[in-house]
Amino acid sequence: MKKTSREPPMWLNGALVFGALGALLLLERRRPLRRMTQDKTRRDVRNLAIAALAGATVAIAQAPVIGPLTRFVERRRIGLLKVARLPEPIESLLAIVLMDYTLWVWHYLTHRVPFLWRFHEAHHVDLDLDATTALRFHFGEMLLSLPWRAAQVALFGVSPRAFSIWQTATTVQILFHHSNVRLPERLERFLCHVIVTPRMHGIHHSIVKGETDSNWSTIFSFPDRLHGTLRLNVPQSAITIGVPAYGGDLTLGEALGLPFRRVLWRWTRPEQPAPTREPQPLPSTALAV
Repeated sequence: MKKTSREPPMWLNGALVFGALGALLLLERRRPLRRMTQDKTRRDVRNLAIAALAGATVAIAQAPVIGPLTRFVERRRIGLLKVARLPEPIESLLAIVLMDYTLWVWHYLTHRVPFLWRFHEAHHVDLDLDATTALRFHFGEMLLSLPWRAAQVALFGVSPRAFSIWQTATTVQILFHHSNVRLPERLERFLCHVIVTPRMHGIHHSIVKGETDSNWSTIFSFPDRLHGTLRLNVPQSAITIGVPAYGGDLTLGEALGLPFRRVLWRWTRPEQPAPTREPQPLPSTALAV
């Protein structure tokens, strides 16, 4: 019987996440990428309150399901990766890549399926974009993603170790690519060939629909390259962050109540023209700074 792999200790995962958050918050002050439009203190408190509800939902609903499920598939050798009988390091790496790719699919669905968008738009209505936006997910979206997460684990046979590494890497990378950090141009041009970067994800939060409908990747950038949805050629100074239908600054209650509105404004209100942009001089896969 194959020896069960050990999960990284919780303290290490926590140190990586909170260390990344602290470093990014510091860098955002020293090397901002975009000009902020809202009062930061009030906005950060609102984002962290939404994040606290999402975190509590994950702890109460997801952890008791996904943890035992990863141990079950590991013990019973269930899933595509278990059938292949690969060495543990290779199996874990492939599990992370497959989990990341299928998270691209889930992200795509949250934009395309109206019911899912009701919950996901609480993330997009933020009028600024920084590391706290990375934590701003509606608790309802966390609940809705649970069956998808369970299906990912069962289909691929994701071990407890691989899931723990993937979850920590995903959290750190979401913090990174939402951050308002101006990276050196040469470094970001290199990084976006492999992972999602702040300039890349900034385009995804644009009020221009064609730009939001791009750059759905989370850790690695290859899913967008594979599906032809990669877009890098919009300068950050030209981007307005948010959802056009909600041009104002929403309160905490309004943001949490978005999924339960009777009327769903998909992107703009009926009387409102959709924002557009003139064609850019650079090809879509060339990074604009």
